Amino acid sequence: MTKPKFPKILAAESPVECFTIAPGLKAERGPRGPDAYVTLVTNADYLPGAETLVRSLRLTGTTADIAVMHRGIPDAALAALRHLGARLIAADLLPTSAEFDRAHARDALHARAAFTRGGKPDFHTPLDNFVKLRLWQLDYARTVFIDADAVVVRNVDKLFGFPEFCAAPNVYEGLDGFHRMNSGVFTARPDPATFAAMMARLDRPGIFWRRTDQTFLQDFFPDWHGLPIQYNMLQYVWINMPALWDWDGVHIIHYQYEKPWSDHAKAAALRPLIQIWRDIAAGGPLPDMAAQIRPAA
Repeated sequence: MTKPKFPKILAAESPVECFTIAPGLKAERGPRGPDAYVTLVTNADYLPGAETLVRSLRLTGTTADIAVMHRGIPDAALAALRHLGARLIAADLLPTSAEFDRAHARDALHARAAFTRGGKPDFHTPLDNFVKLRLWQLDYARTVFIDADAVVVRNVDKLFGFPEFCAAPNVYEGLDGFHRMNSGVFTARPDPATFAAMMARLDRPGIFWRRTDQTFLQDFFPDWHGLPIQYNMLQYVWINMPALWDWDGVHIIHYQYEKPWSDHAKAAALRPLIQIWRDIAAGGPLPDMAAQIRPAA
């Protein structure tokens, strides 16, 4: 197997000096062009996902910048992302009220709106999800956000030409999912005015966003444009709705709930998808989509 080639960008030997993009955001370097893929990592347990996502984007041949917003990650742990050429941007929590923070803390949120359809890992921290909104503070003209627990298996650069706000429906168990969006992949146009409007709506007395950023974004963009599910193919489709899984159209696989870098109860059922993730993580090429098996009907 030929080892894929990536830009020769060496990891920093010491912490890199950062400059402020906007309040709450500090970057290690400037942007490389007007367009960027953006992801978010708020604890070190998600680093394997972010590294594999960046690697998969590089393998698609994209010329867009790749930015990783992060918080709470030791500098040394970011070395692999630097080596892959990702633009590292330290991001603070949003300046929300104590009441808001209490309502959206892990234990409080799960007690009020428990996840019953899949197993969220112990390192899932719901309040951190709202940091995703800082994307609208970034210094890019056009962005595509992709969650760190996803891989891109075909080039998706055409998404930069799509309007704000595009997202795929939250389909993974039944057809009712077509009425809801999933915030694991979406298109956005950074704009300080949009960010200010978001902050004004986000934190109000008695407010509760059941699925954190996802519920908020659907409320903020009620006329969201629907992407095909193949641009955010949730792994549970493989199990629950196999007739919808068509390798000819799949561009992004999203490992919602259980993660492919962890052992879990659904690993056997999801083995072909987990193997794709692990092959890319290990330095392999993008998979031959024509050679993939279909899910059991």
